[in-house]
Amino acid sequence: MARLPRFVIPGQPQHVIQRGNNHDVIFVADEDYQFYLEKLGDACRKY
Repeated sequence: MARLPRFVIPGQPQHVIQRGNNHDVIFVADEDYQFYLEKLGDACRKY
């Protein structure tokens, strides 16, 4: 079953949670985590 769309209030921040399936590891290497943080930061600045 598909998830319902997020409830968005314009101009209000959203809380984002990053989890792996069944609590699996998401970032195997430090470089993966740094890449994720860099892209997240880029998106924050853009939007």
